[in-house]
Amino acid sequence: MAQPQLIDVGRKSVEATKIVARDPEVMNGALVFAGTRVPVEVLVEYLAAGDSLERFLEAIPTVSRERAVAYLKMTPGAVEEAAGLAGSAR
Repeated sequence: MAQPQLIDVGRKSVEATKIVARDPEVMNGALVFAGTRVPVEVLVEYLAAGDSLERFLEAIPTVSRERAVAYLKMTPGAVEEAAGLAGSAR
């Protein structure tokens, strides 16, 4: 059996399967933060719009900092893609 992917989020590691989930019965199958109905796309949209992670966490208290950080570590480039910055010079 394959070992679960672990994402280092500072003080502890989180199993990738505990970060996000997809279920056709929850938010029409959108990728959501595990244990919530919050699509991960909401975090990407916040960050792409220039908002901070802190602002997202204040607005969406059902998502833990550890999950949000772990998701961002799993998906490098997601915010740049959403903002149309992928491949651009910085």
